[in-house]
Amino acid sequence: MIEAASAAAKPPQRVMITAGGSGIGWAIAKSFADNGAKVHICDVDERALGDVTKTYPQIAVRRLDLTDEEAIDRWFDDALGDLNGLDVLVNNAGTKGPTGYIEEIRLDDWRACLSVCLDSQFLCARRATPAMKTQHSGSIINISSTAGLYGYGLRTPYAAAKWAVIGLTKSLAVELGPYGVRANAVCPGSVDGARMQHVMKAEAESRGVSLDLVRKEYVQSQSIKRFVKPEEIADMCLFLASPAAKMVTGHAIAVDGHTETFHIGN
Repeated sequence: MIEAASAAAKPPQRVMITAGGSGIGWAIAKSFADNGAKVHICDVDERALGDVTKTYPQIAVRRLDLTDEEAIDRWFDDALGDLNGLDVLVNNAGTKGPTGYIEEIRLDDWRACLSVCLDSQFLCARRATPAMKTQHSGSIINISSTAGLYGYGLRTPYAAAKWAVIGLTKSLAVELGPYGVRANAVCPGSVDGARMQHVMKAEAESRGVSLDLVRKEYVQSQSIKRFVKPEEIADMCLFLASPAAKMVTGHAIAVDGHTETFHIGN
């Protein structure tokens, strides 16, 4: 009875999630909220945020362009003030970047991809860590990709960014470990949803093959031959943010049905 009362009195987790309005980010936000957390999310899609407010009014939302450093600072100022600290940061924002052979990729498109996929994680981690270090606790979860574990033909900017996310994560683990703060990267495989459909369509067009062929190739490269569900990524985030993972830090953990070979798009 004493243990039950103690668990009931435990304060809710304080969570911030980037790009939480749809897809993987929404699955993560919903899962934390369903588990009693106080959740703040941002997203560039105002319509998606409106849908979140209708279905989960307890989640605080902010329209935010994560390439805007000053806007990120304002979001953190407001969210940290409301939450009075921070237990979990999920750096989920990303963009598929350009699809094509390296000689076809423009520098501006390369930089735009890295700005969202990598720079935003640096900017958000930079703001989250002082609060976590002060309270000597916290969990930073950076969403990378299996593209951060393998080469990814026709998607070099995206792969480069996702590899860098793992380096960022491991370095944060070294810096923050003495303060009791953990940092891990989650590497989703092919996650079912609209974004993956856009990725596969662009690859099919670039290669001059059918969408059905590309879709089949993605699934064939895995031991478990189906697409990952967004909720399965959320489950891993919940674990990494929980006391059950209190000695798990500095890892890049794939949620991908085990990628046996990574197809290179040719």
